[in-house]
Amino acid sequence: MTKNRPYRDRRFAGRVLAKETSLVRPGENTLVLALPRGGLPVAEEIAHALDAPLDVFLVRRLGLPDHPELAMGAIASGGIRVLNEDLIESARVTSAELAAVVKHETIELARRETLYRHGRPSPDVRGRPVVIVDDGLATGFTMRAAVAALRRAGCGHLTVAAPVGARSTCAELDAEVDTLVCPLQPQPFHAVGLWYDKFPAVEDDEVFKILARHMDRSAA
Repeated sequence: MTKNRPYRDRRFAGRVLAKETSLVRPGENTLVLALPRGGLPVAEEIAHALDAPLDVFLVRRLGLPDHPELAMGAIASGGIRVLNEDLIESARVTSAELAAVVKHETIELARRETLYRHGRPSPDVRGRPVVIVDDGLATGFTMRAAVAALRRAGCGHLTVAAPVGARSTCAELDAEVDTLVCPLQPQPFHAVGLWYDKFPAVEDDEVFKILARHMDRSAA
């Protein structure tokens, strides 16, 4: 590892998170949920440490029409939508453009639900302690959409866990959840991948393998 990259890879970051004293099992029947795809290797390490089941929670970033890598918001299962109104206004995104992006990402969200679940229902989170995990928190819009959806679904104690996050994003999320675990909050932040030595894209095949391992473990 280098001075500026404290995490070797996502799994190493997950093991670091799992050792955080504030990341304690918040109750019986705790469920660990990952934002795919990058959050899944991190979450698997946490699920092992907590001896808790693991699943995915689907969200989609809403990218600016001309700069899709820049989030103007996010959507999550259950019709949840979180928008960066200031960015939408400053970028002069029209209502028609926003609607087109939302429609496209809603279709992709449904496609991934089918792809990753293979007919399995979404986990019932009502009254259940949930730890929701990603590999980093930049703007935080995808995580905020997930938090809003889980709150609407009636989850119990809600913990957000990420290895690294922008300080302002972490402050906003801290006010929205019961527990925030984010040990590294650098200033300036720049980008999630800068804090990892290895930060390759997580492909669908890896997602399938991780979920299959945990489905087999749950069945056993």
